[in-house]
Amino acid sequence: MANFFPRWTNLLPLKIAVCAASVAGGAVLAFTYYATPKTLVEGYQPSQPIPFSHKIHVDQLGLDCRYCHSFVDVSGTSNVPGNNTCWNCHQHVAKDSAKLQPLRDRMDPTLKSPDFGKPIQWVRIHKTPDYVYFNHSAHVNRGISCQSCHGRIDQMEVVYQENSLSMGWCLDCHRAPEKHLRPLEEVYNLKYSDADVSKYTKDAGVKTTEDLGLKLKEHWQIAPKTTCATCHH
Repeated sequence: MANFFPRWTNLLPLKIAVCAASVAGGAVLAFTYYATPKTLVEGYQPSQPIPFSHKIHVDQLGLDCRYCHSFVDVSGTSNVPGNNTCWNCHQHVAKDSAKLQPLRDRMDPTLKSPDFGKPIQWVRIHKTPDYVYFNHSAHVNRGISCQSCHGRIDQMEVVYQENSLSMGWCLDCHRAPEKHLRPLEEVYNLKYSDADVSKYTKDAGVKTTEDLGLKLKEHWQIAPKTTCATCHH
């Protein structure tokens, strides 16, 4: 009896299986790369209702981080500035700037704006998932600077998310905290560098911020946990 199908069809099931495996493997690799914090949120830079420049306020004017983010060292959650914080200065400074019209609408009763009294809706940039617990005060009060998580924010005209804040990224810090530890006096100094180390030790062997971080880790007996319950509880 003659064959109904040509000989090449004998390999057809194998070819289909190889193609299906390749597609599935490609999908897994693509998801592994593109569905991570590094690609989803790293570099996120939304527009804000008022174009606030950290470079001007922090770098040029020298404002301390805590002037605007006043809860960062006493609360588990940091805060963005309320209208009054901005108005304290800008009712006197740059009063005619068009960029500050949203603030004047909310704070100047003589304008009779429908937005008067309403809060400025700042767009949140850095956010950990709801199932992750992160305490700001616990970190900054033990020598972890704003810079470690947020980068050189004093140089940013428009704030963006510099780091992924992924679980692996957090664990890297918990496993080697000395890379980020600094004297408490330097936590809000975003320009802190090796040149500042000599102010805090007479040990000639301590030359870098990481060298000093090792000393601080021992002195403060810092031993960050890496168990699941540390952040997921």
